Amino acid sequence: MPAGFRGSYADHVIELGIKRALRNKTQKEKKLAGKIEREFSNDAELFQERLKAARELRKWSQGELAGKATMPPSSIAHFESGSRKPSFDTLRRLANALEVTTDYLLGRVDDPTLAQAADPLFRDVSKLTGNDRQLAKDFLKMLSERNK
Repeated sequence: MPAGFRGSYADHVIELGIKRALRNKTQKEKKLAGKIEREFSNDAELFQERLKAARELRKWSQGELAGKATMPPSSIAHFESGSRKPSFDTLRRLANALEVTTDYLLGRVDDPTLAQAADPLFRDVSKLTGNDRQLAKDFLKMLSERNK
């Protein structure tokens, strides 16, 4: 990998492939390579935006998110600025800490919420009595309105 390259190995391979395509291919192939590069860039920008939005939704600083995801605060700053991209393991830890799906962070879905079965708030709901369920519902509604 070239000195100073800060992305993942996969990013490096994609970058090399695009450069080769632009250097050695026909105009049509160059156009396709340019389109792939733009889409790849847009996906990276979307990740940056979604990570920051999810962090701000939780009202956490970069340091607080880093602590919950067990990584250095500078990593969060790099991911949000786009100077680095997370590994699969890091992406999973970020999603778990933020309680959003990896699909949301990657831009594959627009809804940041976890499926109810995976959300820690909903795991034990089926064990509650009807009255306790209503209490929990009212309490969550009150908390939600307090943060508006």
